[in-house]
Amino acid sequence: MIDKLKLSDTERELVEGMEEFLEDLRKDTPIPEKYTCRRVVLELQPSTYSPADVKATRKLLKVSQGLFAQFLGVSVKTVRAWEGGKNPSDMACRFMDEIQRNPEYWRERLREATKVKARPSD
Repeated sequence: MIDKLKLSDTERELVEGMEEFLEDLRKDTPIPEKYTCRRVVLELQPSTYSPADVKATRKLLKVSQGLFAQFLGVSVKTVRAWEGGKNPSDMACRFMDEIQRNPEYWRERLREATKVKARPSD
């Protein structure tokens, strides 16, 4: 059992609400009649990306294939394959959809993550 004396008011309220819910389950209370029940569904289907679409998305970010690959978590070879005609995975397409939707956000995110490494001296 939870020591309610050590809980904040919010925590105590949550615990009491869960205890009430558990009791209603035990009593076979019609849950949808007593509680707000919702089913949340995201309607996000990945777009199809042609080689030109992949390249255009990369160009929105103003990055090379290497940085684009690093940003997406794939190899440069993979980005080259996409730009050469291989279909990107659904996950990559969803990420590119988000880039297309708000490129300025993702450009800023890239700027935040960028570090310029000094070249080793000869």
